[in-house]
Amino acid sequence: FADLGLSEWLVDVCSSLGMRRPTDVQRRCIPRALAGENVLGIAETGSGKTAAFALPILHRLGEDPFGVAALVVTPTRELAAQLAEQFRALGSPLGLRCLAAIGGFDSLAQAKGLSRRPHVVVATPGRIATLINNDPDLAKVFARTKFLVLDEADRVIDSNFEEDLKVIFDCLPKKRQTFLFSATMSENLRSLLELSGDNSYFFEAYEGFKTVETLKQKYIHIPPDGKELHLMYLLSKMKEDNIRSAIVFVSTCRTCQYLDFLLEELGRSAVSLHSHKAQSRRLSALHRFKSGQVPVLIATDVASRGLDIQTVDLVINYDIPRFPRDYIHRVGRTARATRGGLSISFVTQRDICLLHEVEDDVGKRFDAYECDDKEVTKDITKVFKARRLANMRMADEGHEDKVQDRKDQK
Repeated sequence: FADLGLSEWLVDVCSSLGMRRPTDVQRRCIPRALAGENVLGIAETGSGKTAAFALPILHRLGEDPFGVAALVVTPTRELAAQLAEQFRALGSPLGLRCLAAIGGFDSLAQAKGLSRRPHVVVATPGRIATLINNDPDLAKVFARTKFLVLDEADRVIDSNFEEDLKVIFDCLPKKRQTFLFSATMSENLRSLLELSGDNSYFFEAYEGFKTVETLKQKYIHIPPDGKELHLMYLLSKMKEDNIRSAIVFVSTCRTCQYLDFLLEELGRSAVSLHSHKAQSRRLSALHRFKSGQVPVLIATDVASRGLDIQTVDLVINYDIPRFPRDYIHRVGRTARATRGGLSISFVTQRDICLLHEVEDDVGKRFDAYECDDKEVTKDITKVFKARRLANMRMADEGHEDKVQDRKDQK
């Protein structure tokens, strides 16, 4: 890190946090950022992209620690909270003031926090735009911002954040550095790169979609009503297979909450993470999982982006994602930073085409995961009873109504 031109105090911080040697994305992007260039970095999950933009920002802050130096925009609340933690850890010698402006918490308290001009603001697009729209004076807070970062930039730019981003960009000075980082390239990002001409440095660690070599990718072909049985089978083998923790990805909030109730009925320790949950409960569930109190996290794709949890050894795709890019991000929660990992996808008859699309984009064929059918079905009565009780609980607690209310809101 000393060879990259970073301040001595930052090199010491990296050393104290166990960061001995820069990754490719850090080695290539940090000197360009320190030289004042805009940077677009595309690199696989777990490759150290956060430090690639955080360290140059903190280097500059050490020279001029006044006002909001950086605004970091990211698509999910959980990722924003994690980034804020990482900035505080790296910037602790500076006494870094970092504010996470995300939905689900008191907007008035966040507005007051913004008015105090923290060094770094990490935010979701909707919340920061709402704060500015509610109090136009807050726009002045960002008048001298030196850095804008879009983390998971493909999602920020490709999603329905256009109006929010316009509000944000209107507040920022034209003379600033812009960093865009993502694990996957998109058409919109490529268009931005072409528009920027020679004004930006572009680093791409690989062409197209890629999963890391240390990840074993497998599938299980199952009947439509066999998902719960196979899930219980895999979770029951975690200790035997030395799997410390697992993330189970599903496509909908309803399935996520249903599996939470199902595992509770079966006496399995698990937490769930989805957008119908209050934000304080979402962060609490994530904390319990990250700290090792609970070995299983059931989640929608709100957990597929950027979250760095070192003990995740297994990712289960309970539902195959509709888009290959989402698969890349999901399985990127394991096999991070050269560690090994395993992903297992549940494939029903109607999912076969989706699996082939993923395999084509990733560029490899997945192996079948061998199951012992007797072991899978040995608790069938118990699992089917739990399934019935979980569905009854979903109805009793009005989760279908919540789903409909959310659709109406949208």
